[in-house]
Amino acid sequence: MDLWQIKIFTKVVETKSFSKASEEIHLSQPTVSSHIKELEAYFNCRLIDRLGKESVPTRAGQILYEYATKLLDLENQTKEAIYDFLGKIKGTLHIGGSTIPSSYIIPKLIGPFKQRFDEISIAVSAGDTSQVTGDILSGKIEIGIVGAAVDHPQLTQEKLLKDEMRLIVPKDHDWAGRNEIDIKMLLGQSFIAREEGSGTWSTISRALEEAGVGMEDLNISVTFGNTASVIQGILNQVGVSILSSMAVEDHVAFGHLSSLTVRGLDLTRHFYLTYHSRREQSPVCREFINHAHQFIK
Repeated sequence: MDLWQIKIFTKVVETKSFSKASEEIHLSQPTVSSHIKELEAYFNCRLIDRLGKESVPTRAGQILYEYATKLLDLENQTKEAIYDFLGKIKGTLHIGGSTIPSSYIIPKLIGPFKQRFDEISIAVSAGDTSQVTGDILSGKIEIGIVGAAVDHPQLTQEKLLKDEMRLIVPKDHDWAGRNEIDIKMLLGQSFIAREEGSGTWSTISRALEEAGVGMEDLNISVTFGNTASVIQGILNQVGVSILSSMAVEDHVAFGHLSSLTVRGLDLTRHFYLTYHSRREQSPVCREFINHAHQFIK
C-alpha cells in the first residue's frame, strides 16, 4: 500500500466511478482498476462494489476511506509545514463557493493570488451555502465563501463583501420602467424561488419575515436549484425573482432584464469567508484570507 494508491481509491469513492476517477487523475481506467485490485489484495478484502453505473465502497472500503482522507490531509499538512519553515508558500488550497461567490467573486480573487504565489494550486468546488459549510465541517475543503451567516460553533465567518439583491423582471414586464414597487404588489406575481439551503433564499426569507410577510404569501410558481436557471426562467416569462445584482449585471446592462427595489424589504446581505474554527489553517489558507480582505478593499 502506498499513498498514490490511497489517492486513487479516495477519488473512486468520491466520484463513484472508475471512469470519472481516471479522467480526474489522468490515468487510464485499467490502471485505476489495477491499483484498486492491488489495495484489495493488500487488505485481502473487497473495497469497492460495482452497482450498475455506480461504484460504491464496501463496509471495509468505508473504513479505509475514513482513514485515507486523514492520511492525505496529514500528507498535505506535512508538506505545508516544511514549505512554511523554508519560507515558501506551496500546496493546494481547496476552496468552496456558493453560487454567486463561485461564479463572480472567487475567480476575481484567485487571479492575482496565483500571480503572487505561482506554485500554489487551487481546487474550487461549487454548491449552495449548506453544501459548502458541510464540506468545511467534514474537512473536504478548507475555506469557503458563502452568502449567508451560519450559526455553528465550529465555523468562523468574516464579512468579506456587501451585496445588494434586487427584484428582477423581464424587459417587457409592466414594471420594467420602474425603479421601485411596494411589497404588496409582489405578492400577486408568479415568483421563482431558489431551493432551501441557498444563501439567496435565506436572505429573501429573512427579509420577508422582517417585513411581516410569510412564504405562503408568495405565489411561488417554480423552484430552481441554481441562479442560472432562475435567470433563464425570468427571461422565458416563467416569473419574477429576487437575485444578486452581480448575477444579472450583464443582462441588465444589455436591456434583457430590469432590476428594481422592493419598498419595505431590506435585501442587502454580506458574503462571508468561512472556515473551521477548530482546525489550524494551512499557510496557503492564511495567505488567501489576507489576500481576500486586501483585494476587496
